Amino acid sequence: MANQNIINLKQEEVKKIAEKMSNAKSVVVAEYQGLTVDKTEELRGLLRDAGCEMIVIKNNISKRAAEEVGYNDLTQDLNGPNGVIFAYEDSISAAKVLYTFAKKNKKIKIKSGVVDGDFYNQDQIKEISQLPSRETLLAMLATQLLAPVRDLAIGLDLLTKKEETVESN
Repeated sequence: MANQNIINLKQEEVKKIAEKMSNAKSVVVAEYQGLTVDKTEELRGLLRDAGCEMIVIKNNISKRAAEEVGYNDLTQDLNGPNGVIFAYEDSISAAKVLYTFAKKNKKIKIKSGVVDGDFYNQDQIKEISQLPSRETLLAMLATQLLAPVRDLAIGLDLLTKKEETVESN
């Protein structure tokens, strides 16, 4: 009977982690071996400030949860001492925080991740971390969309001023 209780507890844990994975905008796996407790807490604080959560989970449970939500590619990197980082607010916030932190702390190694449902390896996650925030990208898009309208308005204004000067002469 005790074995059944343990199995039930593990199944419940897998269910909780799978729910976190499916609710997160991105999930990143990072190896933290060699980080001091203070540095780990500093990293957790930075992640929390960015709307992320870092959890240390047994690899077996992480693998089962990843498979349950369809993140099978992620399971290949779930070996060794890993932290699983969930980003709830912005898809790239976890990658940004991790890479910024990793520049100063060589002990942390980003392995791979799932961003908006798509799997990315270590190099691709690094590229994603270099992207501007969603708000910045939207502002850039809005600027590009408004540029033709602005140019048209300037052209029409110059044309009207030119016509006014011709009429007054």
